[in-house]
Amino acid sequence: MKTELLIAQTILQGFDAQYGRFLEITSGAQQRFEQADWLSVQQAMKQRIHLYDHHVGLVVSQLKCITVPYFYDATFTARVKRCYSELLPDYPRGEIAESFFNSVYCRIFKHRELIEDRLFIFSEQHPDSGKCLSRPLARRINPRADLLNMLHKLLIELPLRLTWQDIHRDTLAISDVLAENFPEDSMDQIEFEIVTELFYRNKAAWIIGKIRLPGKIHPFLLPIHQDEHGKLFVDTCLTEHDDASIVFGFARSYFMVYAPHPGALVEWLREVLPSKTTAELYSAIGCQKHAKTECYREHLRYMASSSDPFIIAPGVKGMVMLVFTLPGSDRVFKVIKDRFAPPKQVTEQRVRECYQLVKEHDRVGRMADTQEFEHFVLPKDRICPELMAELQKEAGNKIQDLGDSIALSHLYIERRMTPLNLYLGQANSKQLHEVIEEYGNAIKQLAAANIFPGDMLFKNFGVTRHGRVVFYDYDEICYMTEINFRDLPKALYPEDELANGPWYSVADNDVFPEEFRYFLCSDKRLRPYFDALHGDLFCADYWRGLQKRIQAGHVEDVFAYRRKQRFIHRNMQRHSYSKALPMQLPITD
Repeated sequence: MKTELLIAQTILQGFDAQYGRFLEITSGAQQRFEQADWLSVQQAMKQRIHLYDHHVGLVVSQLKCITVPYFYDATFTARVKRCYSELLPDYPRGEIAESFFNSVYCRIFKHRELIEDRLFIFSEQHPDSGKCLSRPLARRINPRADLLNMLHKLLIELPLRLTWQDIHRDTLAISDVLAENFPEDSMDQIEFEIVTELFYRNKAAWIIGKIRLPGKIHPFLLPIHQDEHGKLFVDTCLTEHDDASIVFGFARSYFMVYAPHPGALVEWLREVLPSKTTAELYSAIGCQKHAKTECYREHLRYMASSSDPFIIAPGVKGMVMLVFTLPGSDRVFKVIKDRFAPPKQVTEQRVRECYQLVKEHDRVGRMADTQEFEHFVLPKDRICPELMAELQKEAGNKIQDLGDSIALSHLYIERRMTPLNLYLGQANSKQLHEVIEEYGNAIKQLAAANIFPGDMLFKNFGVTRHGRVVFYDYDEICYMTEINFRDLPKALYPEDELANGPWYSVADNDVFPEEFRYFLCSDKRLRPYFDALHGDLFCADYWRGLQKRIQAGHVEDVFAYRRKQRFIHRNMQRHSYSKALPMQLPITD
């Protein structure tokens, strides 16, 4: 056997092992849901994220045992790639197998020499590859003028081995939403297309489908929860593209959905999520490393089709991160500075650990996902002078001069948002009310998920196109359980309050929520909104109460939609929701 083919087969076998284990962990999602084992849900999520790098490392170790004097020869590595390509026709996961090859190559060559004939800069897979599925990806259902019976059958035939709280009530509620959102004359022509597999995330199992009407397609999303007695109920029905986009948003944890043919599932999802990029779709179903590949390809395509320069991102400059962007792009690039201005005492290693924590943790729709890159190349003629000067000043140790371009040794790419502090400066009273409600909800939802943001200044949050507030500055985050929330001590003497510093002892992990008011309400316009909507944020008892719930092992419900969209808030008397379902939960949007 040729050495090139042996290497190619070793890499593909390594990928098969990785994705097989990926599917194995994913397939346990149903059992974890049925057993309400929410802590295991979180552990499985972290375990699945770690799989990819672990298996890349195993393959690299194997390849190092294959002693080849000319292993680093350019023509040899090009032949390895050709051998690998010849293994992929009709392979069910060819596009992700290419990414795995790239990862092995980059691990060996330190992210250098990214040449198209030696790795897969762009995919060589045909759009129709992998379409011979072992089982149908989705099924079409025509109600045939009996919508209620169809909905009842859809729910009752789910593979979940739990009983329903009130399946008739739920089918009526779904039917009501459909009747409200679609004209009566169109209901005769309606057709449903439902993914065969359930999508699991947090404490919900989602039915993901499409509603086909003449000339248009709508999402059909049903989140299924269980009550404290283990009985199932449908919490809402979502049929708008914006709602579906939020459910599959970049600030949420990855779904667990059994997808032996992930490319086919991504293609199917495009009609449900037309605004999502290929990278975002792969990320949503848990293929985050291939999402990184697609993110890089999207960047290359943008660079090839545009001429705008990289500029310093709008907003207050960070003390830890240098952030820049392309004006026409929806991404920002974040580089850790060489030195941090006081009072920051964090290290670069700690910053990286914080970003990895966010990657692995439940982001509850409030922390932006990131993609991490090494040796990222920028053409000099696309870098504005102000940014180049800032890079040289703040991150000079991370710059390698390549002649016509520079390489940054490390950076993160993240979705671009409007900085909250800039948004507040332009907001009217209605917008202020909505965004402060969002901001407070974001803080509370992060806290309930055992994340304390650390630096809660508005500049560290962004506003998405849907008006959601998302946290994106992670260098000071920590677990809620690591914080000591204290009440401010009473001053014993009048001169204590006039002192330059606190007259009481303060440990590194001490936090005084009463002090939040000073910087959150420094703009007098905001004080009434905080008092009315989120006054509890300024009380240490509130934070200590959350800590007790976390320490007791309680995992909060996470709803990727507005409180008013829940069925419990829709005609409760008719559908008898009020007895069994929680009215208010701190993690509800």
